[in-house]
Amino acid sequence: MDSNGIGWWWPEEEKKRERERRKEVREKQSIGLISLLLDGLGFNYPFHHARLVWVCPYNAVGEVFMSSDESLLLESDPRPVIHHRRGKSGSRTYLCGHGSFSSSVFEAALADISDLDVKEQNKEVVLSSDCSFHPASFSNINSSAVESKFPWQFPLECPTRERRRSASWGAMELHDADNRSVPFEISGASSHVQDKLNSKSQRIRHKSVQFDDPAFQEDGARLIYINDPRKTNDKYEFTGNEIRTSRYTFVTFLPKNLFIQFHRVAYLYFLAIAALNQLPPLAVFGRTVSLFPLLFVLCVTAIKDGYEDWRRHRSDRNENNRESLVLQSGDFRSKKWKKIQAGEVVKIFADETIPADMVLLGTSDQSGLAYIQTMNLDGESNLKTRYARQETASVVASESCDVFGVIRCEQPNRNIYEFTANMEFNGVKFSLSQSNIVLRGCQLKNTDWIIGVVVYAGQETKAMLNSAASPSKRSRLECYMNRETLWLSVFLFIMCLVVALGMCLWLVRHNNQLDTLPYYRKRYFTTGPDNGKRYKYYGIPMEAFFSFLSSVIVFQIMIPISLYITMELVRLGQSYFMIEDRDMYDASSGSRFQCRSLNINEDLGQIRYIFSDKTGTLTENKMEFRRASVHGKNYGSSLPMVDNTAAADVTPKRRWKLKSEIAVDSELMIMLRGNSDREERVSGHEFFLTLAACNTVIPIHGDGGFSSCGTNGLNEDIGRIDYQGESPDEQALVSAASAYGYTLFERTSGHIVIDVNGEKLRLDVLGLHEFDSVRKRMSVVIRFPDNAVKVLVKGADSSMFSILENGSESNNSIRHTTQSHLNEYSSEGLRTLVIGSRDLSDAELEEWQSRYEEASTSLTDRATKLRQTAALIESNLKLLGATGIEDKLQEGVPEAIEALRQAGIKVWVLTGDKQETAISIGLSCKLLSGDMQQIIINGTSEVECRNLLADAKAKYGVKSLSGGRRSLKHKTNAGLGDLDIPNGFPKWIPGKEEGTIAPLALIIDGNSLVYILEKELESELFDLAISCRVVLCCRVAPLQKAGIVDLIKSRTDDMTLAIGDGANDVSMIQMADVGVGICGQEGRQAVMASDFAMGQFQFLKKLLLVHGHWNYQRVGYLVLYNFYRNAVFVLMLFWYILCTAFSTTSALTDWSSVFYSVIYTSVPTIIVGIQDKDLSHRTLLQYPKLYGSGHRQEAYNMQLFWITMIDTVWQSLVLFYIPLFTYKDSSIDIWSMGSLWTIAVVILVNVHLGMDINRWVLITHVAIWGSIIITYGCMVILDSIPVFPNYWTIYNLARSPTYWITILLIIIVSLLPRFICKVVYQIFWPSDIQIAREAELMRKRQANLRPRQQVSS
Repeated sequence: MDSNGIGWWWPEEEKKRERERRKEVREKQSIGLISLLLDGLGFNYPFHHARLVWVCPYNAVGEVFMSSDESLLLESDPRPVIHHRRGKSGSRTYLCGHGSFSSSVFEAALADISDLDVKEQNKEVVLSSDCSFHPASFSNINSSAVESKFPWQFPLECPTRERRRSASWGAMELHDADNRSVPFEISGASSHVQDKLNSKSQRIRHKSVQFDDPAFQEDGARLIYINDPRKTNDKYEFTGNEIRTSRYTFVTFLPKNLFIQFHRVAYLYFLAIAALNQLPPLAVFGRTVSLFPLLFVLCVTAIKDGYEDWRRHRSDRNENNRESLVLQSGDFRSKKWKKIQAGEVVKIFADETIPADMVLLGTSDQSGLAYIQTMNLDGESNLKTRYARQETASVVASESCDVFGVIRCEQPNRNIYEFTANMEFNGVKFSLSQSNIVLRGCQLKNTDWIIGVVVYAGQETKAMLNSAASPSKRSRLECYMNRETLWLSVFLFIMCLVVALGMCLWLVRHNNQLDTLPYYRKRYFTTGPDNGKRYKYYGIPMEAFFSFLSSVIVFQIMIPISLYITMELVRLGQSYFMIEDRDMYDASSGSRFQCRSLNINEDLGQIRYIFSDKTGTLTENKMEFRRASVHGKNYGSSLPMVDNTAAADVTPKRRWKLKSEIAVDSELMIMLRGNSDREERVSGHEFFLTLAACNTVIPIHGDGGFSSCGTNGLNEDIGRIDYQGESPDEQALVSAASAYGYTLFERTSGHIVIDVNGEKLRLDVLGLHEFDSVRKRMSVVIRFPDNAVKVLVKGADSSMFSILENGSESNNSIRHTTQSHLNEYSSEGLRTLVIGSRDLSDAELEEWQSRYEEASTSLTDRATKLRQTAALIESNLKLLGATGIEDKLQEGVPEAIEALRQAGIKVWVLTGDKQETAISIGLSCKLLSGDMQQIIINGTSEVECRNLLADAKAKYGVKSLSGGRRSLKHKTNAGLGDLDIPNGFPKWIPGKEEGTIAPLALIIDGNSLVYILEKELESELFDLAISCRVVLCCRVAPLQKAGIVDLIKSRTDDMTLAIGDGANDVSMIQMADVGVGICGQEGRQAVMASDFAMGQFQFLKKLLLVHGHWNYQRVGYLVLYNFYRNAVFVLMLFWYILCTAFSTTSALTDWSSVFYSVIYTSVPTIIVGIQDKDLSHRTLLQYPKLYGSGHRQEAYNMQLFWITMIDTVWQSLVLFYIPLFTYKDSSIDIWSMGSLWTIAVVILVNVHLGMDINRWVLITHVAIWGSIIITYGCMVILDSIPVFPNYWTIYNLARSPTYWITILLIIIVSLLPRFICKVVYQIFWPSDIQIAREAELMRKRQANLRPRQQVSS
């Protein structure tokens, strides 16, 4: 602190640390000082154009404290002098004292600050409030001149008192008359100013730019100080690198798990029941016994959750305790992952896993190139390139990496394909993108080592942010089940109300007899001390109320709590058999079926609409270069018959051999090598250069190594080369270029090397505009060895033809010819791209570079700014040609689509390909047929789309449907119309849709959907689309795919399924009721977001028609049976209570009531729900129309529910009254009757289940009959315990023939009506399934009779 109060605080340890840094990094970082100077230093710039920006890296100066009475004092020289240098941009390197820092100027919001005083005080300029300057003396400055040039209002950035710790400083930027940035350079030399300022101080008010960091102009940006984790984490409090995927700790497990479990309303219901049973007036069951069902369910779930969470804890512990090398005190030392912080510099070796999201600083490759595998992140097995910026790669070495700088990056987000940031390093500001960051979980491959700085750690890494599961879905049948559960609750309330009212009336009628009746009395009549005392009698109203609550306790299992556990176990078993189905195993990829969601198995049996992607879902996504149009001439029409040997006479000796050979067109090869037209040959040369250069693929040499920057010449021997890229299209195009003599064999961050017919051509990559869904094209700016600069562009025809140059007639002729070639390629089902190029002048290049640098370093709207920058050079292109790539259909796709259509499922294809390609694929996969009327909607405005929709509806007589949600359930008569039953089997008649004579196909493009997917036109599209058999949506964006799914899902009650293989299908998959992911060539993004995953589209046929049908039939019956099983038991107790003066007493023991749904009858239900099959898979696949039973909800509907309830009432009456009448005149006690009712109801419900089983196997017999045996065993045990009131009852009953005859009579009388109804219904009104089952049995019998007939003959 000097006499003027100018000074700052600097801890001793920071001073020592700073001195070491200066020595190690050769004074690259140090302290700078901003002094306010008037323009008397020789600069003719008005001061009001000045903007002051203070940049003070923490690693240079530590923490800076400034106040109104403090100023900055340089330790080495308190009198710095500012030298002015004119530059082209405001980003330069400036030496400040002993270091350098950036002069980049940042914008910030203006804020009021207190007055600024400028006084003459010891030849110093003093600024009041929060900022002080010590500029020393000013020489040769006239005070009047100063006043004339000083307008006294200027923006001045100063830290407030509250922001001291984040104050930063470093550079000043002035603007001249042309508003050009003029940077200053500050050095440590002395300077003396001799003239005084005006003796009279002037007081002014001004606006000050408030800031607290160098990135104050970037809203929401985070700052990472390289190699300074303490400062990085001190203020911002970033999360550590410790991850936690577990839900619980030892302390929180019990309360948190119970809290999660009690989100189920049924659990709360049974908790309330158990609580009521603890009250003395309501203690119907034993207090311990009443808790058993709920505790059993809670314990089973808690044990399962606890085991799963223990595994997560173990995995987290192993992950957090892994070690990596971290830069500490100038050396790389081992450090556990959980202790790594943002800002630390980490070194990773080959095949190691990345511990956090890191920006690359350098690699073992001199050009900063690294290869990573992202399989753990997105499932993609192909390697990807990442680059360290040359500015840092040249500094970083394996031994020394003591570097400093500031990274400004976006806040943590889930987007693994985008990263927006910039870095200030050694005074240079440059952009960072997704290619400069390596993410946690990735592995380093084919690179010796990399060094990077951590920007996101722990839970903020993109991998952890993406670890959330896909949205939870509930099955449609479960929603219906909740509706029926509500009806059961109504029944329960009515029964309890009847009991309460009955008791009230009974008490009123027998009020004077209560002391002498067995169930109620007002006083005790005993010989003990209680004789004459009043009994716990609360009066008629309260006794009636207690009776209501007691009835709720007695009838509690009317709401089946066990159904939740049963359904989970059944779905788990169903999933096991789906996973183990060998017919759904993809041998080519080694992937088997996956059940990623266990909640919606039964929904697979009710699908009405399928929304499918095309590329990689219907096709193989293995691209092969087939056709090319170069300079208006078509090549490759006979390509399949031509191989490389056909062009041997014009092809020089090949130096590179592709992993898989590609057929070439000899005519095209001759054009490239021969004496053809020069302009045509130049176009062909640039055409294949574009294919080889405009991409992001990685060349891989045959020895398994990757191309290095130090390639010296080309070997004479033939080398094997292969390519890996993020897009199969790019790989196909680069491989095709190599086949024609343009081999990309080296790629770095700054250049590529192409072998052009044996000659090495090095091209400097000046910039790359990657493909995006808005531009629909990709471009690269390259510099040739002769310093010529070209932009090479490839993209979709819809986006390319609009940016071609309007030239001569020959150019227009080439354009029209190329367009006709594209139409021809599309009609053949090929994927098309248009190729173009353009020369850039120096002025255009300079303008583009300036805009590109600004856009690429922006932290806000970078993508939009880059698109605008790309538009500068992506214009007036020269048309070079077009390509046609074949993407073959997957095996079995046409047959699968035909089977699904026969099953009554509508298949819609949503693709990003152009319309002609989609139509061609639709025809080849039998989605479209020649007799279909095609309705094409290609509108360019909302009015045009409205007119096209209206015209189509009028032409084909499509009527608008009224109402909100519409249920489009197509009813069919099982015995008439479209069913022909030769030999007992239903037969599908192709060509007839329900109610449709002329099938319609709607074809619509994404541009039209932009205008249609508005609320006014959605209904018009909906009416037209549901009237069509097929809908093809072309050129659609990912969100448009989700919009189409939502169009059907929100307006109908029909089930929807979406299937895709890429990241662009994720939104569609998550929007649909059922999402299916394909394990294809585009990674596993779709798989990770899906409910089910499989290897090929054709497996969808068996998944829906077989497993979907089985699951729906099983679960539908399971729910109805559980309702019946519990209701028949409750109604039996209800009839008993009505006969016992509404006293809510029970003839059954407490344990029998508890064990009934948990042990006695649960196992058969689970086994049947997993194993039962109404039809064989062969029959279901042979006759897809049987799938329609799910559309008609034959297995579970409201009608079946009410029929089941009526049958339940009948069976409960028989179950109660037959034993009552049988033993009416006997002396049997109530506990013996209870034992009889218990065993009778268990046998009844199991025989009832056996009547409905379609397929008896060994495990089914064991479950059904074993359940009855277990029930007898439990009753024997319980009746052998002397303390129980039912002691020895089973032994007395079992000796009596009446006991066994009564049970047999109960079974026959209870099930006789059900048996008669089933027989009558099956004879006179059989369903498709019943007919098919009978025919299946007949076929089996005939097959069994043939061997016997042969033997007898």
